[in-house]
Amino acid sequence: MSLSLILACLWAVVANVLAMLPSRDLHWRNAYVLIAIGIPIVGYVTAQHGPWLGLLVLAGGCSVLRWPVIYLGRWVGRTTGWRQEPAE
Repeated sequence: MSLSLILACLWAVVANVLAMLPSRDLHWRNAYVLIAIGIPIVGYVTAQHGPWLGLLVLAGGCSVLRWPVIYLGRWVGRTTGWRQEPAE
């Protein structure tokens, strides 16, 4: 197994361990650190193994960090006018 895949697997293990620990800020600080570390790892995997495995690692990271991805999608939808907030 290459170094990039080992780093991606290590990132996944660390992310799961951090998710098990209690957090006062609902794990947002951990999410920011995991995103900052994960983006270069996805680039490294893509550079070594091609775009398909890079997309697979990206999908795995998005499944672990799903709430930041959901909030990003909502924010992009609001700022572009593509998606309106539901009326209450």
